[in-house]
Amino acid sequence: QVQLVESGGGLVQPGGSLRLSCAASGSIFSSLTMAWYRQAPGKQRELVAVITGGGITNYADSVKGRVTIQRDGAKNTVYLQMNSLNPEDTAVYYCNAKNSKTGGSYWGQGTQVTVSS
Repeated sequence: QVQLVESGGGLVQPGGSLRLSCAASGSIFSSLTMAWYRQAPGKQRELVAVITGGGITNYADSVKGRVTIQRDGAKNTVYLQMNSLNPEDTAVYYCNAKNSKTGGSYWGQGTQVTVSS
């Protein structure tokens, strides 16, 4: 079982930046592929960025160049640095962990990001 606790969401003006954090516990962090998803009102949940245990990253086309996903093994934490935010980035952002050995998938509670002037 993996527990995920997200933080860092909030209200930001267009063009601003936010850094989301997701602290993981309950499993060996290096065995987890970590990802951020988001879900806007009336839309399906979509993948924003993913980072494997080995540090390989991938991003949705809509955020490439504006978003960076990083992981800190010492803190068992994954970060999502978001820059040049626009209103279309408004959504609840969810952290996800997949255990490559067991296949288990776990979700955080979500954190709201609102981009508005």
